[in-house]
Amino acid sequence: MSQKKVALECTKCGARNYTITANPQRQERLELRKFCKHCGEYTTHRESR
Repeated sequence: MSQKKVALECTKCGARNYTITANPQRQERLELRKFCKHCGEYTTHRESR
């Protein structure tokens, strides 16, 4: 199986701060709490398409 790179986007400011490899067979979007260097705080980051 090949891994797919996805970008994580801050839900507060919209900046794409992180890229990760994720399994392409999952059904829902990834949603993680990460540090946003633009906002200066921990916010929810969602997979962007």
